[in-house]
Amino acid sequence: MNNKILLLEDDISLVDGLKYSLKRNGFEVDIVRTKKETISLLPKINTYDLLIFDVTLPDGTGFEICEKVRKQGNQIPIIFLTASDEEVNVIRGLDSGGDDYVTKPFKLGELCSRIRALLRRTSVLNQNNHAVIECGDVSIDFLGNRVQLKGRTLDLTSVEYRLICLLIRNANRVTTRNNILNELWDSSGDFVDDNTLSVYVRRLREKIEVDPSHPEHLITIRGFGYQWNEVSV
Repeated sequence: MNNKILLLEDDISLVDGLKYSLKRNGFEVDIVRTKKETISLLPKINTYDLLIFDVTLPDGTGFEICEKVRKQGNQIPIIFLTASDEEVNVIRGLDSGGDDYVTKPFKLGELCSRIRALLRRTSVLNQNNHAVIECGDVSIDFLGNRVQLKGRTLDLTSVEYRLICLLIRNANRVTTRNNILNELWDSSGDFVDDNTLSVYVRRLREKIEVDPSHPEHLITIRGFGYQWNEVSV
């Protein structure tokens, strides 16, 4: 069965090419062009396997729709199409719950590769999430997609959630930056640079550390990567 994608794009000059390319790559595609039209589909959003949102819309932004999806508790993969890769836009996308972003202009082949990588990661994550892991003062409920710190549920974006899951599965061991990029993004690591990973790490520290400048949980191992330290309750 082909994966079904909802594409939100208001640029008519892009829509036909995107739809044609996605269908040639084996995806089923539904097209919407406004925030209002997309929100009307939220009650049946689970019929899709992945969402692609243009950031700038005639009646709002893709970020706003993403936030509504996440407030429903839905972890469906979301990719943003944006005309800018400035850090402020990357952070805005991460905070709203996005999983990846593609900067215009882009190659259709690259977009399809990112889609397949994101669907693959989501599939693996879903297959492995059948338990609760406790690591010191942090616990992960995989079925509920929920992380608690000292009994308090953390408000994490989709990517932050996957990052903390990866680190805790490798607690007290060094996880290299390359391994993180390979696990969380594409197997080649070509699609996300070190600066973007640093943004994810910084934002996660702000949510889990008492003093993000002197972390206890998420430790940087200079020249190698990161290590999750088990902190007693």
